[in-house]
Order: sequence, then C-alpha cells, then structure tokens
Amino acid sequence: MQAIYLPDDGAPRGAAADWARGMQTALARVLGVPVALLVAVEIGVLLAGVIARYVFHHPLIWSDELASILFLWLAMLGSAVAFERGDHMRMTAVVSRLQPPARAFLDLLATAAALAFLVLILPHAWEYAVEEAVMLTPALEIKNSWRAAAMVVGFGAMAVFALLRLVQVGRPRQVALALALTVGLIVLMVLLQPLWRQLGNLNLVVFFVVVVAAAVFSGVPIAFAFGLATLGYVMLTTSTPVLIVVGRMDEGVSHLILLSVPLFVFLGQLIEMTGMARAMVSFLASLLGHVRGGLHYVLLGAMYLVSGISGSKAADMAAVAPVLFPEMKKRGAKDGDLVALLSATGAQTETIPPSIVLITIGSVTGVSIAALFTGGLLPGLVLAVTLMGVVWVRYRKEDLSGVKRASGRQIARTFLIAVPALALPFIIRAAVVEGVATATEVSTIGIAYGVLAGLLIYRQFDWKRVYPMLVDTASLSGSILLIIGAATAMAWGLTQSGFSRALSEAMREMPGGAASFMAVSMVAFIVLGSVLEGIPAIVLFGPLLFPIAKAVGIHEVHYAMVVILSMGIGLFAPPFGVGYYAACAIGRVNPDEGIRPIMGYLAALVAGLLVVALVPWISIGFL
Repeated sequence: MQAIYLPDDGAPRGAAADWARGMQTALARVLGVPVALLVAVEIGVLLAGVIARYVFHHPLIWSDELASILFLWLAMLGSAVAFERGDHMRMTAVVSRLQPPARAFLDLLATAAALAFLVLILPHAWEYAVEEAVMLTPALEIKNSWRAAAMVVGFGAMAVFALLRLVQVGRPRQVALALALTVGLIVLMVLLQPLWRQLGNLNLVVFFVVVVAAAVFSGVPIAFAFGLATLGYVMLTTSTPVLIVVGRMDEGVSHLILLSVPLFVFLGQLIEMTGMARAMVSFLASLLGHVRGGLHYVLLGAMYLVSGISGSKAADMAAVAPVLFPEMKKRGAKDGDLVALLSATGAQTETIPPSIVLITIGSVTGVSIAALFTGGLLPGLVLAVTLMGVVWVRYRKEDLSGVKRASGRQIARTFLIAVPALALPFIIRAAVVEGVATATEVSTIGIAYGVLAGLLIYRQFDWKRVYPMLVDTASLSGSILLIIGAATAMAWGLTQSGFSRALSEAMREMPGGAASFMAVSMVAFIVLGSVLEGIPAIVLFGPLLFPIAKAVGIHEVHYAMVVILSMGIGLFAPPFGVGYYAACAIGRVNPDEGIRPIMGYLAALVAGLLVVALVPWISIGFL
C-alpha cells in the first residue's frame, strides 16, 4: 500500500489550500470520535452477547443485529478515515519510476478517479438507502435505512476529502487537466456503449482486465479501481440497476463474519501494546536469535503462533512486524526483504485456525469447520519449511559477531514471561471448538484476556494509546473492507455474465481426472485470490467447485487446503495481491522495494503448495 501524496513542487498553496487543509484536519478529528466509539461498542456488544449466552444462559437476541448495523457504519466511516489518511491500498511499481512531475500528476489523476467513482455511486447509494426504508430489522424493529445510510455518509465523506485534497494542490491547471482527463475517459466509454453491447463476454476482458489493470498501474487505489470497473461494466453493458451494485458492496462489506477483521486488528495492536507479542517473540528469539537468519525464522514462528490469536492476516502482521523489524534492520536486513518475508508468511499461515477463510469455506460449502481447523495446521508447517530454505540460502553468511547466544536461564526466564501470551492462541481455539463463542465473537474474549494480562501481568497497558489504536483499527479495517466490498460487487458481475458457470463446466469436462482438476484449481485460485480477494472468491466459486472435487475423488478438506493456500499466494503476490500492500503498509515500506525479494519466497510457497497437493495425508492425516 502506498498513500496518495500531494505533489510538493514548490507551487504556492494560497488561502484556498490553507482553508482546505484546515477543513480536512477538522473533519478528520470529527470522524475520529465516532469510529473509535464504534470499534469500542462492537467489542462491548459482542462480549455482552457471549457472557449472556454462556454464563447466564439468556442469549441477547438483538446483539448480532445491532453489531451488524454498527459494523456497516464502522466499515464506511473507517474507509473515509483511511481516505483522509491516504491509507487505501494502491500499486506504485510503475508510478514510482516516473519523473516527479509525471508522478505528481498521476497522484492527482488517482484522486480524480476515486472522486469519479464516488460521484457516480453516491446517487445510487442514496436510492439504496431510501429503498431500505420499507424494511424493518427483525429484532430491534427499526428501519433498515438507518443502517444503509452508512453507505451514503461514507461515500459522501470520501468525496469531500477527495475535493479538499485537490483544492490543496497549488497548481490549478494540473488539477483541471486531471479532472478533464477523467471526465473525458468516462465520456469516451459512454460514447462507445454500442460497441460494448456487441462484444458479449469479451466485455469481461475490457472492464475486469484492461480497465482494472490500467487503473491499478496508474496508481488508483485498488478498491476504487475495482469499483470503477464494476460500475462501467454494469452501466454500459447491462440493463441492471446500479442500485444492485451498491447492494452487493453492502453485502460484501457488512457480512457479519468480517466483523472479526476490525476486532482482531485491535487485538493485534493490543497484544503489541501490552507486551504480549514482545514476550512471545522474545522467547522465540532467545531460542533462535544466535542462528544465522535466526530472526527471520522467528518471524515465521511468530506468524504461525499469532495466526492462532487473530485469524486476520492484517492483524497478524501488525502484531509481529513492529516487534521484529527494528532489530532485523540493525542486523542488516533490507526493508524489501522484510516485507517480502512478512507477505510470504501471510500466505503460509492462511490455513492456521481460526482463519477467516477457513470459516468462510465451511459456511458456504458445508465442510466441517472443526475438520478444517484440524486439517489446517500441517499444511502451514510444510510451507514454513520451504520458506526456511530460502531464508537459509539468503542469510547463511549473516554477520553475527555482535550477537550473544542466550543461556539456559535466559531461555527459561523468557519462557515464563511468555506463558500468559502463549496461552492466548489456545484459549481462542478452545473457545471456538467448545462452542463458548463464534469465530466472530471469540476475538472479544481475546481482547478481554489481553486487557487483563496487560493490566495485571505485563503492566504495560497505556490508556493514552487506546483512542489512537481504535482509530487506527477503523482506518486499516475500512481500507480492507472497502476492497472486499468492491471485489464482492465485481464477483457478482462475473456471476451475472455466466463466467463462473462456464468455468465450472469447463473444469468438470477436463481430461485427466483429479490430477488435472487439482492443477487447474491451483492456477485458477492463485489468479482469483489476486484479483478477487479470498472471501469473495470462495463465496463465488466454492459452492460450484467443491462438489466437482468430491465427484472426482478429492477429499473436501484436502481440496480446501489447496484452494486456501493457492488463494493465499495470489493474495500476497504483487502486482495485484492486496495482502502484499497490507504488509507494506504495516511495515511502512514502499511496495516497489519488496517485489524482487518476494519472488524467491513465492517460488518456495508454490513448491510447498505442490507438496500439499500431492500428499493428501498432510491435510487429512489427523481427521
């Protein structure tokens, strides 16, 4: 991820620019309070639901409904905060190679393109909210328009921030040119509408390949690139109301299972703030810190452990990277290699329970979630071993002259300190397996445990950091959820075109049986994971392909592991994989620096994936 920065070309800013900057700062402060409260209230509501149901045996019938209503507001206002901060993910591999004037102009063009999407969708978001007014929520019996209005407010706030950003630029001609070029391209696409109507499914290539690629490589934030392509496809090639696109974005953003994303993101920040993550990492470092490449092995092990805590890849990376990266840099590791390995471990740990993707697969395909949790542990270890091979090759000559080996007493001491932190993954897994809490609710148990551990055991709880952590959680979650919403709408467009059905039929009729079906599935889900993001891809293709896998003799848990790991590789592989940009954002590293180093790690991941695909026992041996 790379923020959109205002070009610093020495041009005078003027009174208008100063006013716009002041307005942006004021609006950001105004938005910060509700998004922080929304995160805090979501934690309270879900935790209250767990306590009422499990302790007092009186479920709160309204808790999930209220959480769902507030979640859409959290996602949309969080997206607006992310827009103001420049936290929406974007690809800059091409843009960064240009001269400063061209780069500054493309930054303006990216803002203008985002503004175009927001202006195009805002009227339909309003229409959607009005339509929802006729429906009442089942438990609270309030109009659903109170919930749907979040789309209007969120898109509207982002549009205001986009306008303020453009006003802050001191060169009106550049701004006018960027806006004129954006409007001109939209008008040209509209004028060519008769041509698009004649192309049939070739429009999928035009809009979902050409338009998306052009926008992404021009520096347009990923979510807005997906959104523009989907709006163009629906408005210019179909007679479908754009209202439906808003509905699909709503569905993608507000799926209740995704509520675990902000809660686990906050949990990841919490275990870092309270010292729990540091305790775990310090224990691993005491064991391996004296080995060449040892801290890289620690990163692999820490991500494996933390995956059991958060279930969210962004939260996993946010918990581990700030603890390890400073010391790794002191030992000579380069920024690019650090985020490359961080991304690779994100893909490697996709099958570690309680993975959100595991839960999603179980919910849409009917595969036992308990079986998926059991089957997911070994595949992650296999890929960890292949990544260790790359680390060994790259760091076998690392200079450790200034590093001392920890004594047995030091190792024992760090272990005792780490025990409460190491217990957290097991508490979370036990809560899910024993039915104490759902996969969404379990994060609140982790948060409550983390608060108590920070206050009573590690005594590093800093109340002053709570508010910034809540806002940061909303911003990071909003940027992720908006991509998922846009990807869900795009996936729906593919479904409407008949592409998904044609793909499943082609795979069913393929010669070669199970082997060729598995091979094609791996390639397909690597691509889908890169383009559609994990959950939308699973929701779209899982119900279609899992029955085919079963028909050709592939165990459903084995197939699930291969599919998840394939999607993980796509999700964390540049140039389209959004997980890679999340890793860069968390590591505060320019995405361009990690592209070359990640290639070796991706090769190792593919090798590990092939092993998992060829040896079913790795996935189903302990079922």
